[in-house]
Amino acid sequence: MAMWVFGYGSLIWKAGFRYDDRLVGFIKDYRRVFYQGSTDHRGTPEFPGRTVTLEPAKGEVCVSSYSLSPWGVAYKIIHKEDQEIALEHLEVREKQYDKKAYVNFYTESSVSTPAVSSVMVYIASADKKLNKNYLGPASVEEIAVQILKAEGPSGLNRDYLFKLENALIQIGCEDNHVNDLSNEVRRMLFLQGDFSD
Repeated sequence: MAMWVFGYGSLIWKAGFRYDDRLVGFIKDYRRVFYQGSTDHRGTPEFPGRTVTLEPAKGEVCVSSYSLSPWGVAYKIIHKEDQEIALEHLEVREKQYDKKAYVNFYTESSVSTPAVSSVMVYIASADKKLNKNYLGPASVEEIAVQILKAEGPSGLNRDYLFKLENALIQIGCEDNHVNDLSNEVRRMLFLQGDFSD
């Protein structure tokens, strides 16, 4: 039986495992938010970066590709050996995400039947007992400052933000939260005299 994995953050542009098919689409009743602290990839324990997670948002629906519903990609992995390797990779890569959910995945906003059911997705929950790196909501300015300053073993936190923004554009999706943060970080860089982005 095929295994499906939904990517809504860095998995969109960098899977890191072998897969047999890749579909662009979205899931319902969640929204993508920069509420997860990253101490192993885009920050450090002393200064966490921020990466995306999903938070429940009942009734969030998709209206074309400009929506609050998190668009991303679903990867299909057919062979058992590839599935095992992918899971090993993901369990390390997503180790700060404390929850796995199985969701319906849609490829068209006008269709009520999912394209794929039981797609696995990693979520960093808001439960501080289970997820000690959860940072939670903050203003766009506060999150942008943190992203601008943070850096970890995988690189600058702002590169993660800009790569996500670009990956979403490439799949034909706009995400207000990601766009607002990207624009604010760019504004701050401009004020600092950094015109590299």
